[in-house]
Amino acid sequence: MPGTCFAALIFMMPKTLLAAAAGAAIAAASLPVAHAANPWPAAKPITLIVPFSAGGNVDFQARLIGQKLGERLGQSVIVDNVPGAGGVLGVAKAINARPDGYTIVMGFDGPVSVAQLVNKAVKYDAERDLAPIGQVSVAPVVLMARPGLPAKNMAELIALAKAQPGKISYGTSGVGTVLHLAMEMVQERAGVQMVHVPYRGGAQISNDVMGGQVDTGYLVTTSATPLVQQGKLHALGVTSAQRIDSIPQVPAFAETPALKGLEINTWTGLFAPKNTPAPIVTRLATELSTVLQQAEVRQRLKDGGATPGQGTPVQFAAFLQKEKAAYAAIVRSAKIEQE
Repeated sequence: MPGTCFAALIFMMPKTLLAAAAGAAIAAASLPVAHAANPWPAAKPITLIVPFSAGGNVDFQARLIGQKLGERLGQSVIVDNVPGAGGVLGVAKAINARPDGYTIVMGFDGPVSVAQLVNKAVKYDAERDLAPIGQVSVAPVVLMARPGLPAKNMAELIALAKAQPGKISYGTSGVGTVLHLAMEMVQERAGVQMVHVPYRGGAQISNDVMGGQVDTGYLVTTSATPLVQQGKLHALGVTSAQRIDSIPQVPAFAETPALKGLEINTWTGLFAPKNTPAPIVTRLATELSTVLQQAEVRQRLKDGGATPGQGTPVQFAAFLQKEKAAYAAIVRSAKIEQE
């Protein structure tokens, strides 16, 4: 009988073969157990890509959040600085990473919401290719005025620009950046025309505003706040919906009738590559939310001119979709394109 022959064959096998067969069977049976005992993120450290060089505000936030996330997850979070192309290189690296939960990226408005709208060389679509985890921070920007500019607020700047069309200049961190789009929105709403002067960084902008080489200049709150507090430059307005605590004397853009309802904020947020397992994204989102409630984290973000982000991955995705639509509209109407 076949069964009898098989049993007899086993009986006749040398002891060494039997032992090997038994060992293989035990090893095979233990594979699922070993996998279950080594769930994410126990296998290896998590890489957090930062699309900027070390030392900047985005890098500071990434290292702060990465350390706190690591403590919550019981796993190291290693920062990988990938600067270049205004953040595009770092975001692209994250998009092309294996979607296993061991690579995440600290994204921000430029390479996530704007880059593919203004630069044909950007082949990814962040809305399609990234999985939002959560917003980390939100920060407005401040419009600074050169010494002697006959305008003390946004209403007076608009009046001056109307009286001198195409004469008043403004500096930003580059063509197609959020700061550039912010002023295009102001011009469109107020019906004025100003001259854009693109720079490579905030230090150059502040120096040229103080030196009178440019009439006005946009700075992030981190850079603008000490200049205002020390009386080195006058701020015309801040792009948040309300005034901010660090410089409460500076009016919000929305206080100007022509700019009512206008709110423009820079932001940072965590993302994973598309197709990262949903339970991992959910766990990261939950831990990020907990981290952002910690008093130390909130204070350190506030010291940097930002407020903690909030909301679920679904709410963050909805915010990104709405923001991208608004930016796409202004890019089309102003015919903005990076060369």
